[in-house]
Amino acid sequence: MTRVAVNPELLHWALERAGLSAEVLRKRFRKIDAWLTGEVQPTLKQLEAFANATHTPIGYLFLPEPLVETVPIPDFRIMAHAHIERPSPDLLDTIYACQQRQEWYRNHLVLHHEEPLAFVGSASLDDDVAARAAEIRQAIGFDLAERRQLPGWSEALRRFIAQVEASGVLVMVSGIVGSNTHRRLNPEEFRGFALADDLAPLIFINGADTKAAQMFTLAHELAHIWLGQSGVSDPQAVVVADEKTERWCNAVAAELLAPLEAVRNAYQPEAGLWAETQRLAKAFMVSTLVILRRLFDLGAIDKQTLWDIYQEELSRLRKLDRGGAGGGDFYRTLGARVSKRFARALVASTLEGQTLFQEAFQMLGIKKAATFYEEASRLGLR
Repeated sequence: MTRVAVNPELLHWALERAGLSAEVLRKRFRKIDAWLTGEVQPTLKQLEAFANATHTPIGYLFLPEPLVETVPIPDFRIMAHAHIERPSPDLLDTIYACQQRQEWYRNHLVLHHEEPLAFVGSASLDDDVAARAAEIRQAIGFDLAERRQLPGWSEALRRFIAQVEASGVLVMVSGIVGSNTHRRLNPEEFRGFALADDLAPLIFINGADTKAAQMFTLAHELAHIWLGQSGVSDPQAVVVADEKTERWCNAVAAELLAPLEAVRNAYQPEAGLWAETQRLAKAFMVSTLVILRRLFDLGAIDKQTLWDIYQEELSRLRKLDRGGAGGGDFYRTLGARVSKRFARALVASTLEGQTLFQEAFQMLGIKKAATFYEEASRLGLR
């Protein structure tokens, strides 16, 4: 039995990188302790299985020393006012997958002679927040009066995503890595990211987060697209960011969703904070989290009150999300996970013979032809 010489330090690194311990994998790999001390070397088959279990590209395990990995786009996360030292394999794999889809979509648009989107990179951090928010609102057709006719803010979120996609921005919402339901994304690590591009801008939203938080994330990342600035973020309405880019994007997101002057005119302080928060959330068809931020911006509540009530409300909304079933049929939500705009272009290109089925399956995260044709039917392409 041929064994592979591998530096034990790399095996320790792979475990730490994946957030796993040897104990977790001991039943699967009975000699893992001996591997980690260097007493025994694994076979190639065992090493491949170990790489798969730790979500590590197997080539990394043949390096002379552990790789220092960094997020491949600017990192604006502000968890506890500090950057996260090491990105998880889940975050990295999600970014890489989205970059691959974006590259395909960009080439597709170039092939069809599509024009660049004028709004990408049209803003700067010195721009007036209210003016830019109004511009974004007009560009995507974000109409407050129309939103008030919707039955709830969850429906308003779906409408918001559709409007952003209609403007030419790919919006991908998923709570897992690719199609692996065992690799759930952690909203405590990141809530979303933007990949700016004048032809194929892309926004990814962590679908494992509450739907309430997803609305603010989408608005925040849209502001990043207007700046022409890629980046991974932890946008929270409760945070008054120290970093200039995040502070500007948070302010634009809040203004886009609930214009401050409109909130000021509608606010009735005598009604009581909690009752008024719920009433305004319904009036503007946004989450209560956004309204709490707007009341803080109005000076109606102080920073400590904002923080305390926001955390209580976030906890309540997380419980509601957990109680609402598992997010729908995996395959029926394929369009939302990879962007309906992207899925339509990719499926049509594949049916026309311009893209290989194998490539399409890989980018869609599917394995069966039947699933592909079902998606084609859902998209109205068959």
